[in-house]
Amino acid sequence: MRHTPHFLMTDVDEVRRLIDGNPWATIVSHTDAGLVASHYPVLLDTEQDTGDEIVLVSHVGRPDEVAHELGRHEVLVVFQGPHGYVSPAWYPPEQFVPTWNHVTAHCWGTPEILSDEENFRVLGDLVDHFERVMPSPASLRVDEETARRTAKGTVGIRIRITRFDARAKLSQNKAPEVVERIIAGLREDGPYASPALADEMERVHAPAADRP
Repeated sequence: MRHTPHFLMTDVDEVRRLIDGNPWATIVSHTDAGLVASHYPVLLDTEQDTGDEIVLVSHVGRPDEVAHELGRHEVLVVFQGPHGYVSPAWYPPEQFVPTWNHVTAHCWGTPEILSDEENFRVLGDLVDHFERVMPSPASLRVDEETARRTAKGTVGIRIRITRFDARAKLSQNKAPEVVERIIAGLREDGPYASPALADEMERVHAPAADRP
């Protein structure tokens, strides 16, 4: 990503927040056969991370573990938060160049292949994580025998992130009154409406003491 100092996101907790709120990730590997990319839900492994460390858990469907050569080298995991077009209609007349605001994190680490038992636990955690908001949550425990047979078609992975490059490009280079117009425009019922992006902008422009 382009290196723009005032858009850098260096706080580990902010990167964790981005990952937790946007778990659908892109996994990219540079293999002997070339570049390989896959898309999977990824969770924070809160039991494993300590201090400033970020640890991820996920799974891939077979034979993606072979295609990615998982465990043999570093992979890149990309997380994309709210993003959207920012029209110069929300700028003063003399500012006519549009942009695209976004919150993005690139994370690197070498995957560890999980045992079958730990993979099944991670799959259960994934289901529980996403089902927790449903009125009647589903669970792998409903029929564990069938769930374990299905789990054999997957490979669990844990990735300890060794470095990350994250950006929160949210009009930090604009005057407060322009930021307010952008947020209002994103909340309107227009072609570039994006309430989630407006929420991120409000959050990053709020005084630090007022941020959730």
